[in-house]
Amino acid sequence: MSKKGKLTIFFGYCAGVGKTYAMLKYAKKILEEEKKDIVIGYIQPHDRKDTIEAMQGLEQIGVAEINYKGHIFEEFDLDKALARNPEIILVDELAHTNVQSSRHKKRYQDIEELLRAGIDVYTTLNVQHLESLHDIVESITNIKVNERVPDHIFDEADDIKVVDIEVEQLVKRLEDGKIYKKSQIKRALDNFFAKNNLIALREIALRRCADRINLYSDDKNKQFIKEHILVGISPSPTNQKVIRTAYRIASSLHADFTALFVETSNTKYLTEKQQKNLKSNLELAKHLKANVVSSYGNDVAFQISQYAKISGVSKIVLGRSVQKISILRKTTIVDQITNLSPNIDIYIIPDTNFESKSKKIRFNSGVKFELKDSLITVGIFLATTLLSAIFFKMEFSTTNIVLLYVLSSCVIGYSTSNPIYNIISAIFSILTIDFMFIQPYYSLTIYSKDYPMIFIIMAIVSFFISLMQNQLKKEKTLAVKRAYNMDVLLQTSQKLQTISTYEQAANETCYELNKLLDRAVIFYPVKNGRLTDCFVYNPKNDNKIDDVFKSNKEKSVAKWVFTNNDNAGANTTTLSDSNGFYLAIRKDNEVFGVVGIDLSDNYKMTVDEKSLLKSILNEVALCMDSIKNK
Repeated sequence: MSKKGKLTIFFGYCAGVGKTYAMLKYAKKILEEEKKDIVIGYIQPHDRKDTIEAMQGLEQIGVAEINYKGHIFEEFDLDKALARNPEIILVDELAHTNVQSSRHKKRYQDIEELLRAGIDVYTTLNVQHLESLHDIVESITNIKVNERVPDHIFDEADDIKVVDIEVEQLVKRLEDGKIYKKSQIKRALDNFFAKNNLIALREIALRRCADRINLYSDDKNKQFIKEHILVGISPSPTNQKVIRTAYRIASSLHADFTALFVETSNTKYLTEKQQKNLKSNLELAKHLKANVVSSYGNDVAFQISQYAKISGVSKIVLGRSVQKISILRKTTIVDQITNLSPNIDIYIIPDTNFESKSKKIRFNSGVKFELKDSLITVGIFLATTLLSAIFFKMEFSTTNIVLLYVLSSCVIGYSTSNPIYNIISAIFSILTIDFMFIQPYYSLTIYSKDYPMIFIIMAIVSFFISLMQNQLKKEKTLAVKRAYNMDVLLQTSQKLQTISTYEQAANETCYELNKLLDRAVIFYPVKNGRLTDCFVYNPKNDNKIDDVFKSNKEKSVAKWVFTNNDNAGANTTTLSDSNGFYLAIRKDNEVFGVVGIDLSDNYKMTVDEKSLLKSILNEVALCMDSIKNK
């Protein structure tokens, strides 16, 4: 494997400070003094005279012209750059979003591939494009910056060259037409280029550079306990601000950073918008290099506190929206976590866009009446009524009959799968008691003032019994799911320990992944350091699956995964138009094989499925490494 290239970022606080010009001048200096092989991969000149002149004398590899929806777009040509293989390449605008159908969604991913190929890269970046600072920049400028890069790209760069000029000098350059066209100057001065905005952005940029220096300073005398920051993930649209704030806290404390999503029994009932928000929030957490994990249980506070205790979390970061009070408890989730984990600091992130809204109680629109449960409910109700009639003939008190119907409600709640049966039985029980066992008989009229209170109490008791039984069933379902996942991982680990050949490990991998996901599995073996032809594990014998995944298009994705030791394909931002989700079976920098999962029907894998999939592949990698070293 070639030595990884070095990344140099020319960093500024705003467009127009001279980042691209400084990068070009520096490249020319290196070319003259060190005779390095330097080329221009992509420069966005913005029709600026100084920039165009500075490009003279440097080789340009040319751009890729991509036709998208009838328009021609000029993009950085990654394949041409890799083929040219210079020592140093200049690629402007690190935060740029590539046009659809490009290999990668973002330009910083193109640059990461160049670095993996051993090519040094010079690039440019403004402070407002750093992901963790998005909310701060938006609050200062009232402008939402859509093109952003994860902070680890900036923090892990080999060299940051700050390009800085005085705010007054930048405004003067703008007014002289050196940054934007004259028709855009007034609008820029009134918005992003307002003096107060520029002062604040400049301060943020300089402070961010200082934070980066502190992050990598080698102070051997500096002793501290390793901090661990945990942030809660939710479907809330405001959760992204919480995640970014948690990242900034983790970064400033040089702490481990974990994002936890607690899956409850109601997760499957999320609306399409909530599912989209949840996916975006999870992707942001991964974007910021959080260790994304999931837990199961309807008691969110308990799940968070338990994970925090087990994982050695020192600080928990939560959003304001999670402080809601539950129906059965008077305390907020924050209060509950504080009681359960009194030694852990909890940070609550306020949100100026948060509005308190009264939530309407709504029943699950997915309620379905099933024949089996309906027959069970009718049977128990008729048996209870018959038994109550016998008690009535034996002159038992009405209280005993009421208690008998409450008992039947408990039995119905336990025996049926939906709480709606319990509620219906409680209503019919009250009507039956009033009609058959309370004077005047065979009438719904009530003469005694005591009976309405009895009925109210009976209804309340039945409701809470139904609620608690439904909660227990949901917890049982989640516990079964958790146990199943652990059992799959344990069985896979045990089976892999008995395997002695690479082919057996490959077959077992395909079998276990198909059993887990019920999807075709594509396996590319690696032999003598090369990716060989794949075989498709397809128990359903669907010929179309074989044809799709043995195509050159899918093979190119698998080859990219092998070469770059990274995930790609469907559900990712790299070669996302693929029909499969491809992962490397790897240990450190060595790849033992590439696995693809059939997602041709646009199936979206859950966090839990991806986490379990990666855990299984880690076990497979250990097994294959052991076989290799025998």
